[in-house]
Amino acid sequence: MELGARRILVVEDDLTIAESIAARLRAEGHAIELAHDGPAAVARAESAEPDLVVLDVMLPGFDGLEVCRRIQARRPVPVLMLTARADETDLLIGLGVGADDYLTKPFSMRVLAARVQALLRRVDRAVPRSSKIVLGDLEIDIDERRVSRGDSEAQLTPLEFELLVHLAKRPRAVLARERLLSEVWDWADASGTRAVDSHIKALRRKLGADLIRTVHGVGYALDVNS
Repeated sequence: MELGARRILVVEDDLTIAESIAARLRAEGHAIELAHDGPAAVARAESAEPDLVVLDVMLPGFDGLEVCRRIQARRPVPVLMLTARADETDLLIGLGVGADDYLTKPFSMRVLAARVQALLRRVDRAVPRSSKIVLGDLEIDIDERRVSRGDSEAQLTPLEFELLVHLAKRPRAVLARERLLSEVWDWADASGTRAVDSHIKALRRKLGADLIRTVHGVGYALDVNS
Protein backbone atom coordinates (compact mmCIF):
# COMPACT_ATOMS: atom_id res chain seq x y z
CA MET A 1 0.00 0.00 0.00
CA GLU A 2 1.07 3.60 -0.55
CA LEU A 3 2.50 5.65 2.30
CA GLY A 4 -0.40 6.88 4.40
CA ALA A 5 -2.83 4.33 2.98
CA ARG A 6 -4.93 2.20 5.27
CA ARG A 7 -6.79 -1.09 5.01
CA ILE A 8 -10.51 -0.37 5.17
CA LEU A 9 -13.28 -2.95 5.44
CA VAL A 10 -16.49 -1.88 3.67
CA VAL A 11 -19.57 -3.81 4.81
CA GLU A 12 -22.63 -3.11 2.66
CA ASP A 13 -25.19 -5.54 1.19
CA ASP A 14 -26.13 -3.23 -1.69
CA LEU A 15 -23.45 -4.13 -4.23
CA THR A 16 -23.76 -0.84 -6.15
CA ILE A 17 -23.27 1.24 -3.01
CA ALA A 18 -20.46 -1.04 -1.83
CA GLU A 19 -18.57 -0.69 -5.09
CA SER A 20 -19.08 3.08 -5.15
CA ILE A 21 -17.66 3.42 -1.63
CA ALA A 22 -14.79 1.10 -2.47
CA ALA A 23 -13.95 3.03 -5.65
CA ARG A 24 -13.91 6.37 -3.83
CA LEU A 25 -11.72 5.08 -1.01
CA ARG A 26 -9.34 3.33 -3.43
CA ALA A 27 -9.01 6.68 -5.21
CA GLU A 28 -7.87 8.08 -1.84
CA GLY A 29 -5.11 5.45 -1.84
CA HIS A 30 -6.58 2.92 0.58
CA ALA A 31 -6.70 -0.87 0.27
CA ILE A 32 -10.29 -2.10 0.44
CA GLU A 33 -11.79 -5.33 1.77
CA LEU A 34 -15.48 -6.03 1.06
CA ALA A 35 -18.16 -8.00 2.89
CA HIS A 36 -21.90 -8.12 2.18
CA ASP A 37 -23.47 -9.76 5.25
CA GLY A 38 -22.98 -9.93 9.00
CA PRO A 39 -21.10 -13.24 9.35
CA ALA A 40 -18.78 -12.43 6.43
CA ALA A 41 -18.04 -9.01 7.94
CA VAL A 42 -16.95 -10.48 11.27
CA ALA A 43 -14.81 -13.12 9.55
CA ARG A 44 -13.18 -10.58 7.22
CA ALA A 45 -12.49 -8.18 10.10
CA GLU A 46 -10.72 -10.98 11.97
CA SER A 47 -8.61 -12.11 9.00
CA ALA A 48 -7.79 -8.72 7.44
CA GLU A 49 -7.39 -6.68 10.67
CA PRO A 50 -8.57 -3.44 9.02
CA ASP A 51 -7.56 0.00 10.25
CA LEU A 52 -11.15 1.21 9.87
CA VAL A 53 -14.58 -0.28 9.12
CA VAL A 54 -17.36 1.36 7.08
CA LEU A 55 -20.40 -0.56 8.28
CA ASP A 56 -24.02 -0.56 7.12
CA VAL A 57 -26.62 -1.15 9.83
CA MET A 58 -29.08 -3.22 7.77
CA LEU A 59 -27.37 -6.47 6.76
CA PRO A 60 -28.38 -10.08 6.05
CA GLY A 61 -27.35 -12.71 8.58
CA PHE A 62 -27.22 -10.33 11.52
CA ASP A 63 -27.25 -6.56 11.55
CA GLY A 64 -24.45 -4.03 11.71
CA LEU A 65 -24.97 -3.40 15.43
CA GLU A 66 -24.14 -7.04 16.16
CA VAL A 67 -21.22 -6.90 13.73
CA CYS A 68 -19.89 -3.85 15.58
CA ARG A 69 -20.24 -5.58 18.96
CA ARG A 70 -18.35 -8.67 17.76
CA ILE A 71 -15.61 -6.72 15.99
CA GLN A 72 -14.98 -4.50 19.00
CA ALA A 73 -14.93 -7.50 21.35
CA ARG A 74 -12.13 -9.11 19.33
CA ARG A 75 -10.07 -6.04 18.47
CA PRO A 76 -11.07 -2.39 18.94
CA VAL A 77 -11.15 -0.58 15.59
CA PRO A 78 -12.69 2.73 14.43
CA VAL A 79 -16.14 2.24 12.86
CA LEU A 80 -18.08 4.59 10.58
CA MET A 81 -21.67 3.37 10.61
CA LEU A 82 -24.09 3.86 7.72
CA THR A 83 -27.82 3.90 8.38
CA ALA A 84 -30.91 4.45 6.27
CA ARG A 85 -32.80 5.46 9.40
CA ALA A 86 -32.47 8.93 10.87
CA ASP A 87 -34.14 7.95 14.15
CA GLU A 88 -32.02 9.33 17.00
CA THR A 89 -32.42 6.17 19.09
CA ASP A 90 -30.93 4.02 16.32
CA LEU A 91 -27.99 6.39 15.97
CA LEU A 92 -27.31 6.44 19.71
CA ILE A 93 -27.47 2.64 19.86
CA GLY A 94 -24.89 2.48 17.08
CA LEU A 95 -22.57 4.83 18.93
CA GLY A 96 -23.22 2.92 22.14
CA VAL A 97 -21.98 -0.41 20.73
CA GLY A 98 -18.67 1.07 19.64
CA ALA A 99 -19.20 3.05 16.43
CA ASP A 100 -17.16 6.26 16.30
CA ASP A 101 -19.19 8.16 13.73
CA TYR A 102 -22.25 7.70 11.51
CA LEU A 103 -23.74 8.86 8.23
CA THR A 104 -27.41 8.74 7.32
CA LYS A 105 -28.28 7.60 3.79
CA PRO A 106 -28.33 9.11 1.26
CA PHE A 107 -24.91 10.70 1.61
CA SER A 108 -22.32 12.05 -0.80
CA MET A 109 -19.10 10.15 -1.39
CA ARG A 110 -17.24 13.39 -0.73
CA VAL A 111 -18.71 13.59 2.77
CA LEU A 112 -17.99 9.91 3.41
CA ALA A 113 -14.37 10.33 2.32
CA ALA A 114 -14.01 13.38 4.58
CA ARG A 115 -15.39 11.47 7.58
CA VAL A 116 -13.06 8.55 6.89
CA GLN A 117 -10.05 10.86 6.70
CA ALA A 118 -11.07 12.56 9.95
CA LEU A 119 -11.25 9.19 11.73
CA LEU A 120 -7.89 8.13 10.31
CA ARG A 121 -6.26 11.42 11.34
CA ARG A 122 -7.50 10.80 14.86
CA VAL A 123 -6.01 7.30 14.84
CA ASP A 124 -2.71 8.63 13.52
CA ARG A 125 -2.52 11.34 16.14
CA ALA A 126 -0.36 9.59 18.71
CA VAL A 127 -1.31 9.92 22.34
CA PRO A 128 1.71 11.45 24.13
CA ARG A 129 3.50 8.69 26.02
CA SER A 130 3.45 9.99 29.55
CA SER A 131 3.34 6.40 30.82
CA LYS A 132 0.44 6.53 33.28
CA ILE A 133 -2.22 8.88 34.52
CA VAL A 134 -3.40 8.15 38.05
CA LEU A 135 -6.34 10.07 39.51
CA GLY A 136 -7.67 8.61 42.71
CA ASP A 137 -8.64 4.99 41.94
CA LEU A 138 -8.58 5.60 38.18
CA GLU A 139 -5.43 4.42 36.40
CA ILE A 140 -4.74 4.90 32.70
CA ASP A 141 -1.72 3.15 31.20
CA ILE A 142 -1.13 5.05 27.96
CA ASP A 143 1.66 2.79 26.67
CA GLU A 144 -0.44 -0.36 27.01
CA ARG A 145 -3.78 1.40 26.39
CA ARG A 146 -5.26 -0.14 29.54
CA VAL A 147 -7.70 1.45 31.97
CA SER A 148 -8.72 0.31 35.43
CA ARG A 149 -10.70 1.70 38.31
CA GLY A 150 -10.07 0.08 41.64
CA ASP A 151 -9.62 -3.64 41.01
CA SER A 152 -11.63 -3.68 37.78
CA GLU A 153 -10.15 -3.26 34.30
CA ALA A 154 -12.40 -1.74 31.62
CA GLN A 155 -12.40 -2.63 27.94
CA LEU A 156 -12.65 0.64 26.01
CA THR A 157 -12.97 1.29 22.31
CA PRO A 158 -10.20 3.40 20.71
CA LEU A 159 -12.35 6.53 20.79
CA GLU A 160 -13.51 5.96 24.36
CA PHE A 161 -9.87 5.64 25.41
CA GLU A 162 -8.83 8.85 23.67
CA LEU A 163 -11.80 10.75 25.09
CA LEU A 164 -10.97 9.54 28.61
CA VAL A 165 -7.29 10.50 28.25
CA HIS A 166 -8.32 13.91 26.93
CA LEU A 167 -10.50 14.53 29.99
CA ALA A 168 -7.95 13.01 32.39
CA LYS A 169 -5.24 15.41 31.24
CA ARG A 170 -7.43 18.27 32.51
CA PRO A 171 -9.08 16.85 35.67
CA ARG A 172 -12.02 18.91 36.93
CA ALA A 173 -11.77 21.31 33.96
CA VAL A 174 -15.05 21.62 32.07
CA LEU A 175 -14.53 20.87 28.36
CA ALA A 176 -17.23 21.99 25.95
CA ARG A 177 -18.81 19.48 23.59
CA GLU A 178 -17.67 21.55 20.61
CA ARG A 179 -14.07 21.46 21.88
CA LEU A 180 -14.21 17.69 22.37
CA LEU A 181 -15.58 17.23 18.86
CA SER A 182 -12.75 19.33 17.47
CA GLU A 183 -9.88 17.89 19.51
CA VAL A 184 -10.90 14.23 19.85
CA TRP A 185 -13.12 13.61 16.83
CA ASP A 186 -11.35 16.07 14.49
CA TRP A 187 -14.72 17.53 13.47
CA ALA A 188 -14.88 21.16 12.39
CA ASP A 189 -18.44 21.76 13.59
CA ALA A 190 -20.79 20.70 16.36
CA SER A 191 -23.27 18.75 14.23
CA GLY A 192 -22.48 15.51 16.04
CA THR A 193 -23.00 16.61 19.64
CA ARG A 194 -24.88 13.38 20.37
CA ALA A 195 -21.70 11.44 19.61
CA VAL A 196 -20.02 13.05 22.61
CA ASP A 197 -23.00 12.34 24.87
CA SER A 198 -23.11 8.69 23.80
CA HIS A 199 -19.42 8.08 24.45
CA ILE A 200 -19.59 9.82 27.83
CA LYS A 201 -22.49 7.52 28.70
CA ALA A 202 -20.39 4.50 27.70
CA LEU A 203 -17.49 5.65 29.89
CA ARG A 204 -19.84 6.06 32.84
CA ARG A 205 -21.28 2.59 32.26
CA LYS A 206 -17.83 1.01 32.14
CA LEU A 207 -16.05 3.05 34.82
CA GLY A 208 -18.75 4.36 37.13
CA ALA A 209 -21.57 6.88 36.97
CA ASP A 210 -19.66 9.30 39.20
CA LEU A 211 -16.63 9.48 36.92
CA ILE A 212 -17.67 12.38 34.68
CA ARG A 213 -19.68 15.42 35.72
CA THR A 214 -22.15 17.02 33.30
CA VAL A 215 -22.24 20.81 33.22
CA HIS A 216 -25.56 21.42 31.51
CA GLY A 217 -25.37 23.58 28.45
CA VAL A 218 -21.57 23.50 28.45
CA GLY A 219 -19.87 20.11 28.52
CA TYR A 220 -18.15 17.59 30.77
CA ALA A 221 -15.45 17.33 33.42
CA LEU A 222 -13.59 14.37 34.91
CA ASP A 223 -14.38 14.40 38.62
CA VAL A 224 -12.23 11.65 40.13
CA ASN A 225 -10.67 12.73 43.44
CA SER A 226 -6.88 12.61 43.49
